[in-house]
Amino acid sequence: MPDPQRYIAHYAEPLRQQVAALIADGRLSAHLAQRYPDLHSIQNNPQLYDYVKAIKQHYMKQIKMPDKVCFDGQLARIEQALGINRLTTRQHGGQLKTKAEIRIASLFQHAPEPFLNMIVVHELAHLKQREHDKAFYQLCQHMLPNYHQLEFDTRLWLMARELTELDLTEKGHLV
Repeated sequence: MPDPQRYIAHYAEPLRQQVAALIADGRLSAHLAQRYPDLHSIQNNPQLYDYVKAIKQHYMKQIKMPDKVCFDGQLARIEQALGINRLTTRQHGGQLKTKAEIRIASLFQHAPEPFLNMIVVHELAHLKQREHDKAFYQLCQHMLPNYHQLEFDTRLWLMARELTELDLTEKGHLV
């Protein structure tokens, strides 16, 4: 299994050391549970579609709603992504039809709502800004002022999940 520390490898060393101390003390999961005690209730694709639509309508009225929004159980494993935004163009008769879709890793069905919100905001921002550049992150922060903190905390949550899985595997439990 890959090193869970990869989620924060590009952060400053003092911050990585603080996280390492939380992990060494076995307090990372408790720290996150204290900050984000409640999970959301969005459990299926129609609910996710409505959730994404509400955020899009509030911040990006001029952008067309994606044709499909869904949870994807293979996303994090196969594509090493937490969410993806795809545009597909097909020829239909003499016309080109473009369809957009947003797929969110299904592990976010059992996540704190702010983490799902951060992933949705990230994918919605890609409807307007394709690249991860300054304009992209400014748009993310416009929609979610604490975007960067939530992105970092989501990375910690992913680390905690992997560390729990590693711990259970080492103890001979099925994950």
